Amino acid sequence: MVLKKKPAWLHKKVCQKTENYTRVLLKDLELNTVCEEARCPNISECFSNRHATFLIMGDVCTRSCEFCNVKKAKDKNLLKPLDPYEPERVAQAVERLNLSHVVITSPTRDDIFDGGALHFANTIKAIRNLNPNVTIEVLVPDFKGDTDSIKTVIGLNPEIFGHNLETVPRLYAIRKGASFERSLYVLESVKKLSQNVFTKTGIMLGLGETMDELKEVFERLIKINCDFISIGQYLRPSLKNVEVYEYVHPDKFEEIGEIARNFGFKHVESAPYVRSSYNAQKYLSCGRS
Repeated sequence: MVLKKKPAWLHKKVCQKTENYTRVLLKDLELNTVCEEARCPNISECFSNRHATFLIMGDVCTRSCEFCNVKKAKDKNLLKPLDPYEPERVAQAVERLNLSHVVITSPTRDDIFDGGALHFANTIKAIRNLNPNVTIEVLVPDFKGDTDSIKTVIGLNPEIFGHNLETVPRLYAIRKGASFERSLYVLESVKKLSQNVFTKTGIMLGLGETMDELKEVFERLIKINCDFISIGQYLRPSLKNVEVYEYVHPDKFEEIGEIARNFGFKHVESAPYVRSSYNAQKYLSCGRS
């Protein structure tokens, strides 16, 4: 089934006044954001509020997930060495944007020995050195399920450790090189390593999942003590990406969000435009209350 026209509830107004300031600052510091690379529909709103999710370790991914708009490393020459000065530039951006909560993410870098875990750790350290009161959230790749890489990131005590499941197990063919069980293991490992770090995941609706499959995912996440979940509508970023199976009505999102809350998550965001880092600080506030 091919859905060509977005329904009315999926049209957002764009305001660019403060958005332009954020864009110029990020360009000046030679930083990437997942907001731009993934063509996030909330970019105008977030940039206008001086919120950004920093994309470290380049803008090219070693995997080929069918739903994602981040560049793929079809040519290995596109993969650049890690920039040792990037953590400091991220810290400067956090300071200049006067952020109180920052989200750090990356493409998957299977070409790096630890998947980039040390670079995540160095970025957390640089941010804290310059912005001691900022709370930090990381949204990491699966590190091929390597426990040492997970330990490296957890060792810097980010307030939130996020890793997205993206979809239900039956539809995992769209996540090339990934495994549902491995992703679940990553989240489970965090809680075994530290009870002081909140865990968070995200899934997309509109790919053909069923309610029973969603409930099974919620149940398995609660069993491993996952704290937070974001639930949003999959929107096809380009014709090269997997097609949308269904545009889920906002009322259905509310229903699914309530089901998730009843399973026991500390905080749930469920609406068509919800993305992993949308209203990011709200999760932490709810987790601590």
